[in-house]
Amino acid sequence: MPNKTQARRLTPGPDRDKLAQDLKKKYDSGASIRALAEETGRSYGGVHRLLQDAGVTFRSRGGAPRRTEP
Repeated sequence: MPNKTQARRLTPGPDRDKLAQDLKKKYDSGASIRALAEETGRSYGGVHRLLQDAGVTFRSRGGAPRRTEP
């Protein structure tokens, strides 16, 4: 986790709302929470909370089921 920086708490307000909406747009486009956390330098839990606050409908875990050859 080399990209981690000192914790930056986002207090409620326009900056937090904008970040949450930007993350929501990227998540809805297919980005993973882990990828978003790495991109922003925030923790997985912090990104998850921002997405939750933005009203995201979370995808199920594990991705699409694998196809087996008939």
